[in-house]
Parts: sequence; structure tokens; C-alpha cells
Amino acid sequence: MTYRMIYLCMAASAMLMAAAPLMAFDLRLADPAQAAKLSDAVILDARPPKEWQQGHIPGALSFSWENYTRTEEDGVKWRILPPEELARALGAMGISHTDAVLVYGDADTSWGGEGWVVWMLAWLGHEGPVYFLDGGIQSWQADNRPMTADAGKNRAPTTYEVNLAPQVNISREQIDARKDKINLVDTRGFFKEWMLGRLPGAVHLGWEKFYQGRHRQVISADQLKTLLENKGVDLNKPVVYYCTAGIRSGYTWLVHQLSGLPGAVNYEGGTEEWAQKHPLTR
Repeated sequence: MTYRMIYLCMAASAMLMAAAPLMAFDLRLADPAQAAKLSDAVILDARPPKEWQQGHIPGALSFSWENYTRTEEDGVKWRILPPEELARALGAMGISHTDAVLVYGDADTSWGGEGWVVWMLAWLGHEGPVYFLDGGIQSWQADNRPMTADAGKNRAPTTYEVNLAPQVNISREQIDARKDKINLVDTRGFFKEWMLGRLPGAVHLGWEKFYQGRHRQVISADQLKTLLENKGVDLNKPVVYYCTAGIRSGYTWLVHQLSGLPGAVNYEGGTEEWAQKHPLTR
């Protein structure tokens, strides 16, 4: 039995609880001063590898979605690697499921990949605290914090244990079965993506609306609530964010999770998976 079949079985019951917050996942927002004090945290740079090579926070490890997705046999692109492969990769990097982790990116180049990494950790059932650097590398540099191009020392390999949290993801089949019980929010670009086709019943909120200011800091809980309510989103139902392949929607999931509002779900398969079996609607 493949991990996706196992996931579907687990998620069938998990989605019944999706309107409740993901209580076991310890997600915290950190500014540069707070992040600099996290001396024991593993630091993950979610930008493209070439950006990490040019300069990063000292000690940061490169962890871009580009290296941890693949095209599946059915032709669906950019699918996240199976949990067991992700666990092996994290363990080989010296990361344990109980470690404190600091994640950062830069909305200009990582396309929300920093949110995807945080969502991935939640999906794997990460037990240690996960810190998100608000404003990413821009806020770090604006605060005159050190940067380096040094790869640094390798961490000793360890074991990363997975305790999958299927309630933060959803399948195409579940969307079909629960379409009247969920909100679908399309986070892609308006003219070049949304207007050309989307999931039936979805509303549009481009992912750029989920950050603000020169340093791309996340919007507040009140701002998010207003955005959603203005689009007619019923916050008593789970909010399912999607994009092409779960990257940008991973970022919007992150912002929703930070807000404390209930029911955030990332449709990791996105329009890439949906279009394999269903036409996108205009």
C-alpha cells in the first residue's frame, strides 16, 4: 500500500476535525532579534539553493521545495516527496522531529516556499517548536544581522520520526466528497491563472495579499479575517487553500495558522492534480 493510499484512509476521519486548530503543532512568529537568540534551533533557508549559496543566515541549511518535490507517474508535477523520504532527508541533515526549527525565505524568490516548509513540518507531525522569521531575509538584513556564504559544519545524522497529520492536507477525492462543507480559496495569479480556470466554487485571494510592507511581513489575524469574510468565506467551515502545486498555498496556510483562526488546510496537489481528472472551470 502506497503512502498516498494510507494518507487517504487517515484523512477521511481527520477532515471531520479540520475545523479545529492544529493544536499539537507549535508554530511561533519571530522577529530578527528573537530569531538571533535561538541558539539551539536548526535554521532552514527555504529560498532557491542559488540564493542560499550567495548568502544566508550563519548556520542555515538549504531546504527548498524545488529539491523535495517530484513529477509522479501520472504526470502530476511538483508533488511532495513521500513522508519516509522526507524523514530520511531531514535525519541525514541532522534534524530530529523534536528539534526547534527556524524557517525563513524571501517572498521575492521562494514563491512562498518558506510557508511550504512550515506546512511540511506540520504534515510530518513535527514535535519541536517551529519559528517563522517574519519578513524573511529582508528583515534580517535590514536589522544589520550577519550573513555568510559559508556552508558551515555538517550536523551529525539522526532519526526523524514521522507522525503524519493528514488534517492539514486534502485529496482531490475529498474535495469532491466535501465540496459543500469546505471553503476553496485560490491563491494563484488572477489574470494568467485564475481567469484561465479554477476549481468549481472557489474564491480568489492572491497569495500576495497575505503579506505586506517592504519586508513582506505576514498580515495580522484581523486583516486575514477581513480578507476572508469579504470574499464570503464561512469561517465555521475548513478553509482549503490551493495554488498550482501547494507552494504558494502553503504560505497562505502558514498565515492562517499563525492567525489562530480555525480550519486551515493546504491542497498540496493543487490544480496540477485536479486537472488530471476534472476540467478547471471558468
